[in-house]
Amino acid sequence: MDPASASAVAARARTENFPIASLWFPRAIRPHLRAIYGFARLVDMLGDEYEGNRLAILDELERELEACYEGEPSWEVMRALQPTICACDLPRGPFLRLIEANRMDQRISQYATWADLKHYCVHSADPVGRLVLGVLGRDEPELVALSDDVCTGLQLVNFLQDVPRDLALGRIYLPAEDRACFGVIKLDEPSVPLKRLLWYEAERARGLLGSGEELGRRLGGRVGRAVAVFARGGLAALEALERADWDVFNGRPRPSRARLALAAIR
Repeated sequence: MDPASASAVAARARTENFPIASLWFPRAIRPHLRAIYGFARLVDMLGDEYEGNRLAILDELERELEACYEGEPSWEVMRALQPTICACDLPRGPFLRLIEANRMDQRISQYATWADLKHYCVHSADPVGRLVLGVLGRDEPELVALSDDVCTGLQLVNFLQDVPRDLALGRIYLPAEDRACFGVIKLDEPSVPLKRLLWYEAERARGLLGSGEELGRRLGGRVGRAVAVFARGGLAALEALERADWDVFNGRPRPSRARLALAAIR
């Protein structure tokens, strides 16, 4: 059973930063980036929206991933991914960690400390950057470390934008130690303590996203500029949150495409 078509996955691209930013890469690289994005989006859709047994369907996805390396996958998104895996010699590890992150989502509803949440991001976010570096053939350790910072920062931005949505899914991605520090008792309505907490977490994300400029500089050229766009998109999203006065309950604060383009030009 194929749980999601490529067109359903692609439909999500219109509202997310990853596909928009990928347009800044050289044309030859874009199909590989779209294939990676398709996998990342598929695994999240299965972990968040699948109406059946989510752990079972994630196990099936892992079998489809194995088929990309050892045989012939049957799901449409995975058939699109297989040529990228082969052409770029991408390892299994990052893909498996993305699947594991969604298994964690089925078992863990909240995180006690920042260290705990960062461990989750090692699975849910950092693998995407490592796969992009794999496509670029630039997986040097210092670049990987910078990429991990950017990807974790982008994940934190999503957590700030999606507090009500995550709460509806039974999940809290704001560390309990930070909620206690700011006196946040409820996450389902606006409050001054919650605004202060969101600002604090935004500053943490901003610091991580700062690695994007150094990563872009080290990569150099058009590719380096394109990679830096991801981080700038995250910073633009933080600006949108600030403009909304940290109100995440009346729509999802996010930058317009025009603001994303401006961030890229900068």
